[in-house]
Amino acid sequence: MDYDIQLYDDLDPDTRPSLGEALVPVAGMLSFLAIGIGIYGLDPQFPLFWGITFTGLFSYYWLDISWDTLYEGITQSLLMGIQVVFILFIVYALISTWIQAGTIPAMMYYGLSLLTPAVFLPMTAVITAVITFAIGSSWTAAGTLGVAFIGIGSGLGLPAPMTAGAILTGAYTGDKQSPLSDTTNLAAAVTNTDLYDHINAMRNGTTLAFVISVVLFALLGLRASGSIPADRVAEIQTALAGTYTISPLAFFPIVVTFALAIYGISAIPALGTGIFAGAATAIGLQGTGFEQIWTAAQSGTNPETGLEVVNDLLASGGMVGGSWAVTIAISALALGGMLECTGIIAVLAHHLGRLSRSVASLTGVTAFSAVSMNVLAAEQYVSIVVPGITLRNLYEEKGLKSENLSRAIESSGTVTSALVPWNSGAVFMAGTLGVSTFDYAPYYFLGFLSPLILVLMGITGWNITHKETASVESSAVERNEPVPAGDE
Repeated sequence: MDYDIQLYDDLDPDTRPSLGEALVPVAGMLSFLAIGIGIYGLDPQFPLFWGITFTGLFSYYWLDISWDTLYEGITQSLLMGIQVVFILFIVYALISTWIQAGTIPAMMYYGLSLLTPAVFLPMTAVITAVITFAIGSSWTAAGTLGVAFIGIGSGLGLPAPMTAGAILTGAYTGDKQSPLSDTTNLAAAVTNTDLYDHINAMRNGTTLAFVISVVLFALLGLRASGSIPADRVAEIQTALAGTYTISPLAFFPIVVTFALAIYGISAIPALGTGIFAGAATAIGLQGTGFEQIWTAAQSGTNPETGLEVVNDLLASGGMVGGSWAVTIAISALALGGMLECTGIIAVLAHHLGRLSRSVASLTGVTAFSAVSMNVLAAEQYVSIVVPGITLRNLYEEKGLKSENLSRAIESSGTVTSALVPWNSGAVFMAGTLGVSTFDYAPYYFLGFLSPLILVLMGITGWNITHKETASVESSAVERNEPVPAGDE
């Protein structure tokens, strides 16, 4: 995938937006989102559309940017995000086929027998982290294992937002530490860092954030441990067993999908194969007709188990149902593409970089830049690429090893993508798990702890590594002393 991002120095000084001009469409976009979502309770699509319209008009009439340039920016952004669109459609189809195959019902059935409310949340985070580390994809883990955990948690009487928070915490922890992860490899690549140096640099902070999160989930589980009626689990299991053939054979699709991911096959072909494996299992194990399974993959499932809560848990939208999430992703990518092609993102990143005068401020600015890109460009890849490229020279000049930068952009960019409702990461997670971003956000502890611990590293100097041939300026930075203004 080609990430051809404009930098501040690439822009013509005569036509480059000023900081004030760059802030106008950003303020407009945030206002539209606040009004549409916060006040009127609208879905993000049309507030984003208002932002696209405002940005386009402002760019054309005030910044004198042609419509062709704006269209080109939108096109390039959509090309960069096309994998997101494909994965969304595939995962929605996969969930429906795995429900028909009995894969997700079987995971719920056995999970209800093995797990209890007191241990469910921390175990969900740990299991998801291990699986994600093995396959290298937080999205694959959340779209398969995560969906089953949502059902198990509901059966145990735990609120879905808590379960979603545990799933996301485990998924992004494993993703950040996996050498198979695309964002991990990207963060290393754009900062010219050895992959394993990057992973090692993230380990301590990630481990600390994850351990704290698991402890918090354990405390939440203890509070919920006495709230389940005695016959609740048995009632749900009876409804599942009465509708589906519950057998270890139902796990065939998940074994195939995870085996391909572990082998190194990328997400789209691995998940696509999972759909065919689910269809084969549905036909062979559940006796589903050929036409019925592919209709479910397209239009979703609506099971009748005799128990409403189970019906709701196993109802899915199929590939057609994925269009809601896809429209948000496309709108957000289009807006991000316009902000990038106009030079607005480059201008904002440049001025953020100028605020960096010490390790503490440089680390904080890097974190803020990555989070800002998640908000503005709505794509976690941009949150890695833009600050990774823009701030690389600052880390070099101040005598810091490149893994400080790679760690900073992933610890603050990748993990916070799921906290921005219109970002592709949040769109995918909310749509797949069936829990809105605002609902799961308070329980997605890693999303807050990871950037917080990163900033504390900058302030205290913990895990900050310097080059052996550090300059006078970098030595001053190490002590958090200001660098002379003339050296900025």
